[in-house]
Amino acid sequence: MPKSTLFVQIQGEARVIEVAVNENLTESELHTALLGAGVSIGSAQFVFIDESEEQISSEGKRPASGVKQGTRVHVARCRRIKTAVNYLERTIERDFAPGTRVRSVKKWAMREFDLDKKDAAEHVLQVCNSKERPSSDTPLHALVQGSNCAVCFDLVPEIRVEG
Repeated sequence: MPKSTLFVQIQGEARVIEVAVNENLTESELHTALLGAGVSIGSAQFVFIDESEEQISSEGKRPASGVKQGTRVHVARCRRIKTAVNYLERTIERDFAPGTRVRSVKKWAMREFDLDKKDAAEHVLQVCNSKERPSSDTPLHALVQGSNCAVCFDLVPEIRVEG
């Protein structure tokens, strides 16, 4: 049976764990594979495939949709992450899945603020009250601090040095 390598990211940990699984597995088989690879999944943790809105179930008989070579799997203590984006005098809020990447939040914010493509290209998301500008590939759960399941961004101009 063909195998796929998944990359597991755990909220609160910097490491990435590689897990080899058979293709076309069920949610419960994925859960078992994660446990077998040494991923600890407590009762207060949730497992998500990539940017999926739905968590997988440890008893799930459904196919683990979205699993293919290189897929990210997220083990998070937050079921949803309350996300706020500030731009000028406006603030917008939305709850996202823990595996949602910063680029998806920016894309959503651009639509909500009705900014054109040129303006979008010249702005980045910066974590509120900091100088941290996470890469577009960063999952939201990696930015959550403490026990709070929330993250705040400011939409700011990207600093470009022209020579």
